[in-house]
Amino acid sequence: MTLRIAEIFGPTIQGEGALIGQPTVFIRAGGCDYRCSWCDSMHAVDSRFRHEWLPIQADQIMAEVEHLSGHQPLMVSISGGNPAIQDFTPVIALGKARGYRFACETQGSVARDWFSDLALLVLSPKPPSSGQVVDWTAFDACISAAKGAETVMKIVIFDQRDLDWARDTAARYPDLPLYLQPGNSETDPSKPVDPQHLADRMLWLVDQTVGQGWLRPRILPQLHVLIWGNKRGV
Repeated sequence: MTLRIAEIFGPTIQGEGALIGQPTVFIRAGGCDYRCSWCDSMHAVDSRFRHEWLPIQADQIMAEVEHLSGHQPLMVSISGGNPAIQDFTPVIALGKARGYRFACETQGSVARDWFSDLALLVLSPKPPSSGQVVDWTAFDACISAAKGAETVMKIVIFDQRDLDWARDTAARYPDLPLYLQPGNSETDPSKPVDPQHLADRMLWLVDQTVGQGWLRPRILPQLHVLIWGNKRGV
């Protein structure tokens, strides 16, 4: 069995969410069942990039991860696209046998048994600005599939409507640790990001959460965007 892989890169640091700052190797899967309006990884989503997605077997994937990490077991993040549309069971089994730990980020539209083998499952339901509609039955199935794995929720915020939606979603899942981050509206890899704009969005999000007495979520930047902008492979 082969997997469609858009890129494998690292070690670098995790730029967002519960593992922000942690040294990580990334496996970015090709293919997605969503088409978010502000997607920053279209090279791993849109079928016009399919010629760039390599069909790779699990042992080859782990060989590349080991090569990149210098055979030092660390965190491996499986992302996309939506990695849940593929079966990463053999990759995770091989990696765990060699001391690696695995995290995965997905929008929660497809449940997989291999979620329970993860150290961390990040569920990132897409807010209204994405143009997508969350299937909450599928999202609940993802939570159930994760079983003993640590599961958290991360929501990207672009505007007040997204923030109101995030509050409602957080109330729906009170037991999930919650991470919020301001979205990056400039997703063209050839264009630079504006650090001041990102800082202003971060300040707005802090004011509208902590400043309004909503103390549950952790408010984080997209650290990789602040450091590298929209550059691929970091």
